[in-house]
Amino acid sequence: MMVAFKKNQEDYVDISLGRYEFFFQKKYTVLNTVNDFLIGVWFLIGSFFFFSNDLQDIGTWLFVLGSFQLLIRPTIRLVHDFHLRKHVKKQKQGKEKV
Repeated sequence: MMVAFKKNQEDYVDISLGRYEFFFQKKYTVLNTVNDFLIGVWFLIGSFFFFSNDLQDIGTWLFVLGSFQLLIRPTIRLVHDFHLRKHVKKQKQGKEKV
C-alpha cells in the first residue's frame, strides 16, 4: 500500500492500493457536508412552519429549497467523479511515458 501526499497536502490525499486508487478531496467533502446540513435546516424549519397557518407558504418554499438542494448532491458527486477521472487519466499518461 502506498500513500502519496501531493503538492498541497491540505487539498487531497491520493492512496494507491495495487491497481486501485482512492482519491479524496476535502473541498468536495466539505461541500457535501454543508449542503446536507442546509437541507436538514430547511426541512426542519419548514416542518415547524407548517404548524402555523400564517407560515405555511414560507414552509412550502423552504421545502422547495431543500428539494432543490437534494439535486445539488449528485451534481457535487458528478463533479468530483469528473475530476477523479481526469486525475487518473493524467497519472496513467505519466506512467506510460516512463
